[in-house]
Parts: sequence; structure tokens; C-alpha cells
Amino acid sequence: MQWFEKEDFWIQYGPIMFDQQRWAESADVAEKVCSIAELKTGSKILDAGCGPGRITTELALLDMDVTGVDIIQPFLDAAKESADDEGVKINLVNADLRTFCPSNTDEKNGYLEKFDLAVNLYTSFGYCETIEEDTLILKNIFNSIKKGGTFIMETTSRESAIKYFTEGEWFRRAGKIVFTEFSVQGAWEGLVSKWTLIDEKTGEKTEHCFVQRLYSAVELCKTLKEIGFSSVEVRGGFDGEQYDQNLKTLVLIARK
Repeated sequence: MQWFEKEDFWIQYGPIMFDQQRWAESADVAEKVCSIAELKTGSKILDAGCGPGRITTELALLDMDVTGVDIIQPFLDAAKESADDEGVKINLVNADLRTFCPSNTDEKNGYLEKFDLAVNLYTSFGYCETIEEDTLILKNIFNSIKKGGTFIMETTSRESAIKYFTEGEWFRRAGKIVFTEFSVQGAWEGLVSKWTLIDEKTGEKTEHCFVQRLYSAVELCKTLKEIGFSSVEVRGGFDGEQYDQNLKTLVLIARK
């Protein structure tokens, strides 16, 4: 089992990583991805790696037909709770993106049609043990989209990792003192992240280290085109920024 498959990790670290700032920006991000994809009301959207449903719920509030897929059941439970609180319906599937495909049928979720738009946001890519597994996720997302549909991916690229690199920091959040340490693996092939949490009440210490594989924008474009996407645009943010020295993040827009 890889670290991102472990529920205990996300129960401990989820409140730290999905902070108030991330929740606050969700509505704006949801509106922007719908605008980029030129969606109509009721369009079918796949939130691939939906986590606790930040974007999933906001997309449903825009009257979209949204399916969130994640491997962590407590996140799906939290997503359902958020949707219920907002009075919207979302479809939730507990599945591994390395095997998920809408043509699959299972007793719990039934048949899933293909999507007008698929999104993979907030650096939810690059954590598998091999490049082949990472690529398999992209292939499954491609196969999940209708012909003429769109895939929008937002992630930390090699270029953005270099631009915003810091060796670490510390802060307080969710009742924890958090220490982060970052280092480079190989020739900027990966970003090593070590997170240490100290409970402010009990002093209990928890540590976790993981690596995100870093791809350049050119590498990801090449892979997406080889998979079968007809075109791929590279942007430096959700507002159409140039992907240059002033980039905010990497946003890829792939059309099928």
C-alpha cells in the first residue's frame, strides 16, 4: 500500500493541507474551470481525486452533474456532508484512479457515463511509485471524457517548484504546530516533503515524508498528446496567465 492510500495519513494531515485559504478559493476555481471548458448547465464533470469535496460541491452549486472519485473513504464522507449542508447532490465513487474508468460497472455505483469535463486540481498528481502508474491515471481520465470534452489539470510542475522553492517553514494550524522541510530529489526529478506535526495540547509528535515526481510543462504536454488528446494549452494560472517567469502554477487544458 502506498502512502496516499492510507486513511490514517489523511485523517491526520488533511486538516493541515486543506486549510481555510484552500476552501475559500474553491468557488472561484469552480467557476473558472467551467468557463474554460465552456460548459452548459447540467454538464457532466469528473473531479478526479476530489479529496474532501472542495471543488466537487462548488461545481454542483453551479448546477453541474458532478462525480467525485477518491481512494479515501473519509474524504468522500466529508464531501457528502458538505454537499448535504449546501443542499446539492453529488455522485461519489470510492476508487483508485489507476483503475477507475466510467465504462466499469460495480454493484455499489452502477454504470457511469462519460464526462464533458474532467479536472485534477491542487497538485493531486505525481505521487505514484512509477511514471507508468502516473501515466495510467492520465489514460484513465482520457478514457473517462467524451469526444470533444476537456481535461483541466492544475499541479506543481518542475518550473513552479523551482520558482517557489523554500527549504521549509513552520506555522500553527488545526491545533498543531507544523514544521515543513523540503529538498530536491535528483536533478529536480522530485520534491521531497517532510511534515512534522506537534499537538499543541498533548505534545504528541507525528512525522511523514513523501515525494512528488516533478514533470515539466513540456513533458506533460507530450504525454497528454501521446495518450490521444488533440490539443493541450499551457497556462500559468486559471486566469489565462502566460506560463513564463511570472507563473503562479501550471494549468493544462487538454481537449479530446
